[in-house]
Amino acid sequence: MTPEGEKARKGPEQGQIQIREDAYVKVKDGLIDEVGTMAQLQAEQLAGEKVIDARGSLVTPGLVDPHTHLIFAGWRQKELALKLKGVGYLEILEQGGGILNTVRNTKAASAEQLKELAERILDRMLTRGVTTCEAKSGYGLDLENELKSLRVIKKLNEDHLVDVVPTFMGAHAVPQEYQGRSADFVRLVKEEMIPEVARLRLAEFNDVFCEQGVFDLAESKEILECGKEYGLIPKAHAEEITALGGASMAAEVGAISAEHLIHVTDQGIKDMSESSTIAVLLPATSLNLGAQFAPARDMIAAGVPIALSTDFNPGSCPTDSLQLVMNLACMKYKMTPEEVLTAVTLNAAAAIKRADSIGTIEPGKQADLVIWDAPDLEFIMYRFGTNLVNTVVKKGQAYAVPQTLEPIFN
Repeated sequence: MTPEGEKARKGPEQGQIQIREDAYVKVKDGLIDEVGTMAQLQAEQLAGEKVIDARGSLVTPGLVDPHTHLIFAGWRQKELALKLKGVGYLEILEQGGGILNTVRNTKAASAEQLKELAERILDRMLTRGVTTCEAKSGYGLDLENELKSLRVIKKLNEDHLVDVVPTFMGAHAVPQEYQGRSADFVRLVKEEMIPEVARLRLAEFNDVFCEQGVFDLAESKEILECGKEYGLIPKAHAEEITALGGASMAAEVGAISAEHLIHVTDQGIKDMSESSTIAVLLPATSLNLGAQFAPARDMIAAGVPIALSTDFNPGSCPTDSLQLVMNLACMKYKMTPEEVLTAVTLNAAAAIKRADSIGTIEPGKQADLVIWDAPDLEFIMYRFGTNLVNTVVKKGQAYAVPQTLEPIFN
């Protein structure tokens, strides 16, 4: 079961997927070589081949998580008590908590410590079917530590089975030492960080937190336009907490994606629909913050392509389960199972400029697949909070996901 094509699907097309019964997928040199039905397959074609028997199981493309804050040190479970007392996200940030708390811990951590934590998260993501994920910097907020984070991302991409796509997000928050003079920090991002990140080729994308009390519309546009001059593709955190106009700004600068969009306006949806900007929605963040859910159905109706992601981070959304996100998208966004599948495969790949190589089961694309312990797509959406992955295929190599307990002592 798979969407098809090499670009994001939108509107009614988002729910159009190819269903093949009694099908086979042939892999060669890490790529999908053939897709067909068993009736078309001759017995002699199987001679000498390694075969995975997936009878009775659903097979989909490998899942793609296009928005994560993977590189950090220090969990923030202590903030839970504040949230339960009604203290808001921006208020925690103003008190030096939130992102700024993670910044302090990340600066103090070595690259080896950051990589070790991220590897554990990627291991769990892989067992839940994620074969590619985006990872943002943004917990350094100075040149040295942003470069440290991006180098960790590069090393993870080289060493881990999951493909890791790098995004520079030096404009994630205004550091405490720049409070009251954000213009000076914007200048630092533009004149020192972006040129060096581009020179070292450590990122493909440039993201900014466009939000009240963080970076306003003018500052966000400045940062994204500067990144474009250095070859960094713009992304934007937009309308997460307030309706600031970030969606329209993202569309105006030609951002590949606008992300969060909890409070997106009708005008923002219209502007995105008239652009090529993909909406990356993060329902688990809404759940964790006790916030409203983004108007996904309005965006689909307007022709905005929807991708889904975990927003994995130590504060506002500490989950690494894209399957939970899929469940929430059905329950809270009222997306159909078919729309959700497209959102975590083809459209998610398009949001990180990978739709030509991953996100569907078609000849020529990378052989990233998931074999599910499920008879159909509806079963995955119905069994919320449950890992139903049986086997993950990454670049043609199959990895079984343990389903039984092994004793520690024999």
